[in-house]
Amino acid sequence: MSATRLLVGTTKGAFILSGDDARSAWQVSGPHCGLWPINHMVGDPKTGALWAGGGNEWFGAGIWRSTDGGESWTLATLAGGQMAAWAADDPGFAEMIGGVPDPAPFTGEIDAIWSLGTANGKVYAGSKPAQLFVSTDGGESWDMVEGLAKTPGRADWTPGAAGLNLHTIVPHPEDADRIWIGISAAGVFGTEDGGASWSRLTRRDNTQAHGHSDHPAAGSETETGYCVHNMVRAPGGDGDILYQQNHHGVFRSSDGGRSWRDITAGLPSTFGFPIRVHPRDPMTAWTIPLNGDIQGRFPPDGAAAVWKTTDGGETWTAKRDGLPQENCFFTVLRQAMAGDTADDAGVYFGTNSGSIYGSVDEGETWSEIARHLPTVLSIEVLETA
Repeated sequence: MSATRLLVGTTKGAFILSGDDARSAWQVSGPHCGLWPINHMVGDPKTGALWAGGGNEWFGAGIWRSTDGGESWTLATLAGGQMAAWAADDPGFAEMIGGVPDPAPFTGEIDAIWSLGTANGKVYAGSKPAQLFVSTDGGESWDMVEGLAKTPGRADWTPGAAGLNLHTIVPHPEDADRIWIGISAAGVFGTEDGGASWSRLTRRDNTQAHGHSDHPAAGSETETGYCVHNMVRAPGGDGDILYQQNHHGVFRSSDGGRSWRDITAGLPSTFGFPIRVHPRDPMTAWTIPLNGDIQGRFPPDGAAAVWKTTDGGETWTAKRDGLPQENCFFTVLRQAMAGDTADDAGVYFGTNSGSIYGSVDEGETWSEIARHLPTVLSIEVLETA
């Protein structure tokens, strides 16, 4: 029986939730990582190694790593923040925080780490502003992926409301040359040569008729909107099936992002943040629509629901059992939804009000498995033998 842990990034550090064999009786460990804001966490199921990326203008940008299941952590600082600058100028403050931090290689270039990914012996990190970094030594050292930094047209990329953030990294699990990334608000990009060159992947499926929308994030009749919120690759099935939750709809690609089909019809809104796909069935996925970008960004009518499709987005069904149906005004952010690989796949999501909900029957019913955490920014599942 494998052990299931939830890796939770919050505004006040990293937390680890450990469940029993029945995926219940969850125990909470944390906060870890020096109370840094942790935007995303990932783990290696083979070794149990953990990585937590985050920071801000005060802390700088960095990636914490643990090789003992979260008992101890080491920080790799990629960029210094205001704290390091203060310490350099104020000996008393430097003594209070344990000394002047060492110079960081990308100070002045990035402010925080927003996303992580791991595959094929490498760990990847995405930053604000949007750059991609890679480590081949387990997170001890990091190099910038120059191909993305020098992508033609980069100077014209427009930041989203939270900045120009590389918030989603989807490495191919077997082909190290293939990676997909999401940048707000520059769109989806893909590489097939290990990051040497990148293509923007925003073309709509031309089998559909697309109506015009005046919303600035809606894209056009030929392109999806550039403000992609989250993206996942379906592990099962033939080819590279991708799903994305965009600022203005949900889309599916059956050709590795070369074209996207709008599958929003049947959902109560076009706006939301997370998307999750089944570990074996590429046609089953879950998302959490919110009422709109300027309507409050909470569940429509204040009643929470996870919407599920079993036919690749042709139809959607609301799953509400166990979720609050009155006066519910939480937000579920872009990386705050995850799933396990059990026979009855588990699905989990966290809220900005500090709750985590879990389902152990593929989203049919839900229960609150943790509460009163800081704002939940991300959840990932780590399953180890």
